[in-house]
Amino acid sequence: MRERLQRAGLTDIVDKVEARERLTFDEGVRLFETPEFIGVGWLANRERERRHGAKTYFNHNLRLEATNVCEASCLFCSFARLKEGMAGAHTASVEQILDRLRARAGEPLTEVHMVNGLHPELPFSYYLDLLRGLKSVRPGIHLKCFTAVEIAFFADHYGKTDRQVLEELRAAGLDSLPGGGAEIFAPRVRKKISYDKCDGDRYISVHRTAHALGMRTNMTMLYGHIETLAERVDHLLQVRALQDETGGLQAFIPLAFHPDNNQMRKLPAPAATDTLRTHAVARLLLDNVDHIKAYWISTSVELAQTALWFGADDLDGTVQEETIYHMAGSTTPTALSTDQIERVIRDAGREPIERDTLYNVVRVPAA
Repeated sequence: MRERLQRAGLTDIVDKVEARERLTFDEGVRLFETPEFIGVGWLANRERERRHGAKTYFNHNLRLEATNVCEASCLFCSFARLKEGMAGAHTASVEQILDRLRARAGEPLTEVHMVNGLHPELPFSYYLDLLRGLKSVRPGIHLKCFTAVEIAFFADHYGKTDRQVLEELRAAGLDSLPGGGAEIFAPRVRKKISYDKCDGDRYISVHRTAHALGMRTNMTMLYGHIETLAERVDHLLQVRALQDETGGLQAFIPLAFHPDNNQMRKLPAPAATDTLRTHAVARLLLDNVDHIKAYWISTSVELAQTALWFGADDLDGTVQEETIYHMAGSTTPTALSTDQIERVIRDAGREPIERDTLYNVVRVPAA
């Protein structure tokens, strides 16, 4: 493999990775552009195994979406509805959401993951009541809720600062932030595909504030639509810069664009090779982020298995009630049991490790 990488003109990058030296913007672009796709994956896998060996993490989580009513009009979104009463629009009551958690009383869940639309008519107390209620139903559950886009919307809509919103949500039970809503930070792209929600600088600022309050967060990148490879690298390096500053990021999650049922339906979905390369380049550039997730809902189960040899060390979790990607055409299952995830990981030649949200080991499944 070294000879292949040498022939591809990547020897300098190999040497830097082996010396644990930081890669540059130009080197990131070269990793995306080189025809030596397998070599890039091999290099990322070496870095993955240096950090984690064969271990692959997952958690027992529940995905909840309280409302898909959203005042933003992102071109890539198949989930949102602009107003209540539109076909497909839904907003659950607090009790309806709590009932969904109560229904899983016998499951050893460790996390609730919630993201929603930007609903202009709900009071802020609705979200506080959701958090308090979820904690009352399951006091030990970790609440990973509300993207940075939602936090910025709450602040603007309810006349608060981002910090005030986070402090009030934390007091009600919020534990950490998910990574959704990042899309691509490049203003050129964001202006075209998600012009009416917070920009990349604001998104990063919300995460910075959350870290300052002692919260941990994840970050994402939506790839495979109209962004350039250079804009992907810029996005990754902005993630890296924030982690240098705060150390508050736990994981990075590449999210594949899905074209069905949205305003970008004429574009193709990213190729499998693009998905694998994106995970690999993320692992190589994000030298200060511990975990790269292969989100099986986004990639397909089979491609997520392969990504475990292209830099990824985490498959997210059981998920159970995801709708956002499935409304955009995902054909993956809507849920996997812990037994199924363990089998998926073992079939990929890796070692399953059940974790909690903060990457504490919950269980090492017997082989």
